[in-house]
Amino acid sequence: MSASGERMRRLERRIRLRMDARTALDRVLTSLPAVVQIVVAATAAYLLARGVLGHELPLVAVTVTIVSLGLARDTTPRRVAETVIGMNIGIAVAALLVQAIGRGAWQIAVILAVTLVVARALSPSAPFAIAAGVQSMLVAVLPAPDGGVFARSLDGLIGGAVALLVTALIPRFDLLRPRREIADLYSLLDQATAGMRDALATGDAAAADLALARSRRTQALLDEWARALESARGVARVSPWLRRQRGLLAAEARLLAVTDLATRHVRALARRVEVLARDGAPRPVLADLLDTAGELLRLLARSRDDDAARYAARAVAAGLAARCAPTAVDGVGDQVVIVLLRPLAFDVLVHLGTPPDEARALLPPL
Repeated sequence: MSASGERMRRLERRIRLRMDARTALDRVLTSLPAVVQIVVAATAAYLLARGVLGHELPLVAVTVTIVSLGLARDTTPRRVAETVIGMNIGIAVAALLVQAIGRGAWQIAVILAVTLVVARALSPSAPFAIAAGVQSMLVAVLPAPDGGVFARSLDGLIGGAVALLVTALIPRFDLLRPRREIADLYSLLDQATAGMRDALATGDAAAADLALARSRRTQALLDEWARALESARGVARVSPWLRRQRGLLAAEARLLAVTDLATRHVRALARRVEVLARDGAPRPVLADLLDTAGELLRLLARSRDDDAARYAARAVAAGLAARCAPTAVDGVGDQVVIVLLRPLAFDVLVHLGTPPDEARALLPPL
């Protein structure tokens, strides 16, 4: 083994460790709002169950609070409520069965089976059933508290009430931060349209293949954005602190809707361009149109917070729409690309406030 090779391996290990440390730090910083929320809620549930109800070991109150809030970004009041209901159903079913059949190995099997069946009958959500099952096992395995087996049901209700209250009063304000998924998604769309432009300008089949691969990676980012936005809007509906942000979140929801449509159009274009580029022929007219489409998407990404970008995007979309005449190119395959660009321009125009009839009138007749 050469000295230079060993130095290179050590350098690679240091770089890998540094990247792992940055990833871990980013994960911790991202989770801090949820950690604060969970700690406050669990402590409050413990103090209420112990101080108000006099329960010495309010284990269920704490676990219900922690599990129902969770660390995921997509925690919404509805999901918290569903988890709380599931856990309390598990507690209640297990408490009734313990009273009827007692405790033991076969009793645990019966209690768990009945709880899971009841939970699945009540909700299609798999986490709902699992939450119920976990709590039923706590009731079935642990000795009954001083207040009797149903005392845990009261603990569960306290934990659930605290979780819902904390969701509204101590929201995770990271829900309102600029979403990384938006920047990453529009970066991918920009790379895909630029790749299609290059492929059409030079007849580069490899560029078309890469553009198609990039366009296919957009769905995961769209899904993550949708989940994060759903969580933010759900919390904003019940939180008095986020009332003023509802308009901003509504605007983001509209941007998500048009971005979803635009992404579908880009994928369809990438598939078509990949087929066309196989012959290696340059297509400057189509390349220019794709260049305009890329500019439109870059402006659309900034349109929510930048009025100048919004007006510029409307002008670019109108210009693109006016140029989408299939007769501008020869050959059915080339004309299909133009036909696929038309709904992209139309959807962006409508999103930016152009009446549908006016947007449609800007498109040349087919």
